Amino acid sequence: MADMTGKFFWYELMTSDPQAALAFYGDVLGWTSQPFGGEGMDDPYHVVSGSAGAMGGVMAIPAEAKDCGMSPWWGGYVGSADVDADAARLSAAGGKVMRDPEDIPGVGRFAVMSDPGGAVFMLLKGSSPDGMEPAPPMAQGHVGWHELYSGDFDRDLAFYTGQLGWTTGDAMDMGEMGSYQLVSQTGGTDFQSMTGGIMPRPREVPVPVWLFYFVVRDIDEAVAKVQAGGGQVLNGPMEVPGGGWIIQATDPQGAMFALVGGRSAA
Repeated sequence: MADMTGKFFWYELMTSDPQAALAFYGDVLGWTSQPFGGEGMDDPYHVVSGSAGAMGGVMAIPAEAKDCGMSPWWGGYVGSADVDADAARLSAAGGKVMRDPEDIPGVGRFAVMSDPGGAVFMLLKGSSPDGMEPAPPMAQGHVGWHELYSGDFDRDLAFYTGQLGWTTGDAMDMGEMGSYQLVSQTGGTDFQSMTGGIMPRPREVPVPVWLFYFVVRDIDEAVAKVQAGGGQVLNGPMEVPGGGWIIQATDPQGAMFALVGGRSAA
């Protein structure tokens, strides 16, 4: 099995309406889903699968988070060999422990972190020794790109490369918006190895955040499904290097997400 230490490998939507979200993303991305644990619960955790297998989950916003004003949100889990040690190490490097390490019965041990600029991510060490295999590049319904709207570009870049072992590729000058730095979670430096980008947070984005790009077959078909399902396209379709097309959007409950895919009409 692949070593997922230091890499995003699981993605989770906390939402105000799990059933509506499952229907929306099932139509847009072709996901299948099944409840996990908690048989008979009003709000079970739903594991969602793309074309290459399970890749994330959908759950209701916990009551304590809702009381603190949490809005629907996509979060990502980074693999950890030792959650407690990594939480302490990342905190010493400028990150922050937002929720102390704890166990999830039957799943593993996790902690909620933020990077130096304030974007939130999670650490997770699974309880199963089998681990997970990463999906093939651009597998339908899986995450094909990771983009950080950074609250502190220089410190965040140093944090992820220095602490998680990510490598950098080219940096693209975006004028007034600053630099878009390509990064790889797999150790490569060529364009084909890149798995995401880090850029200064745009003014229209309210807080630093990780944005995940889910893979679709055709971007125009996906846009039509997003809009028909009650979502809102914020930007795009826009062509990006490598021949792909992207959009940024919000789902009907307000969670921000993004899509990447081909364009049959192009």
